[in-house]
Amino acid sequence: MMNNYKFLSKEYVNKLFRKDLVLENVLFLILFALPLKNIFVSIATILFLFCTLFFVNRKNINVKREFFVPISLFVLMVLTLLWTKDFEKSLFGLQKALPFLVIPAAFFVRSQFSKETEVRIFKAYSFSMVCYALFYLVQALVTYLKTNDTNCFFYKNLVPSDPGAIYMSVFASLALFYFIQIRNKNLLQKAGLTILIIFTFLLSSKSIITIDFIIILCYYTFFVTIPSGTKAITIISVSAFLIFSILFVEKVRERFLIEYETAFIDNTLNYDLTKEKQNIYNVSIGEAWNKKDFHHNSYLPGTALRIYQIRVFLEILAEEQVFLNGFGLEASQKFIRSKAKEHNLDAIYGEYNFHNQYLQTFADLGVVGLLLLLVMLFINFKNALISKDFLHLTFAITMIVLFLSESFFCRQRGIVFFIVLYCLFNGASSKESEEIKSI
Repeated sequence: MMNNYKFLSKEYVNKLFRKDLVLENVLFLILFALPLKNIFVSIATILFLFCTLFFVNRKNINVKREFFVPISLFVLMVLTLLWTKDFEKSLFGLQKALPFLVIPAAFFVRSQFSKETEVRIFKAYSFSMVCYALFYLVQALVTYLKTNDTNCFFYKNLVPSDPGAIYMSVFASLALFYFIQIRNKNLLQKAGLTILIIFTFLLSSKSIITIDFIIILCYYTFFVTIPSGTKAITIISVSAFLIFSILFVEKVRERFLIEYETAFIDNTLNYDLTKEKQNIYNVSIGEAWNKKDFHHNSYLPGTALRIYQIRVFLEILAEEQVFLNGFGLEASQKFIRSKAKEHNLDAIYGEYNFHNQYLQTFADLGVVGLLLLLVMLFINFKNALISKDFLHLTFAITMIVLFLSESFFCRQRGIVFFIVLYCLFNGASSKESEEIKSI
């Protein structure tokens, strides 16, 4: 009897601490921690590394060329310490960029994750994002009942500045597509999808809403084998929902219309930011590109800001010899600040980064860094097409487009989100079970 008990206990413990299950749960923990403070993301990452080393098996080394690209990018970041224009900033940035080294290395020394494992991780991740969305929505509702102010439901007011509306939109968006790709959704999955759609729209990120809309149309056009009539109704319904939201949800409409109203018309008055003693004027795209001197009451809407930052990058590139080496990791900010001061915009825009990951990488790491980034994105996109994995393709397209408007790697959670999913998608086994194929 005692021997049987010992055997059962040992079997239970072995199952509980089975290495693939432990690593799966810890990897999910990293993704779960992304909306939290950076300290929790760091703890989850360290725990994943510790478990990987504890369960390392030399017979199951996962040698993939995909892992060497981010590691090479990190090596280049280290090398920039030799010529950086701001050693302290570069050293701090290097600490933040460590996941580019340690996450691929962890995937390198462990066996491949199966597709089933990948699906379980995304299932848990997606439902966790639903929980976050519900938490923020309930929190906003409580605030509304106290203040009667509807602004608490939208954009930066809906979520804390850390993680911020853009990052939370990206996290929720991937979870949203997990639910979309499920063919026969149960009630809980439909509820999760609905909550994430509402949450994403309330966050009002123009980039993410536009990207999501395009991917949804592509999904129902090319990926789903359903009757053409049902497909047409679905596409029309999605389009109608987007148009309705932009036209009739005031805060969402404002976020989109300000780009339309200010894009080509110079010097329009910004009624939301204008104060009693000071008028605030919107800067058009043309002004952002050509105007020599701005004023302290100039406001750059989203598109105009990105155009202005491209202009700043080109001006800096023409004045400084940084084409090959860059300024050094995160060392370009003082040059952006100098340009903002030159254009009389330093009061607000001097602390803004390039808001473009391609430009940010080029400025900090030079043309070699940019090429490594492009190679990494190309490999990711190519593998997504080969595997025909819709979630992988969604991730690849989202990153390629989002990098045009955000310096995503300037935040630790942006780096961790990208590199974990990059390694998970590109390092997973290509074999699929019938259960996976039926999703």
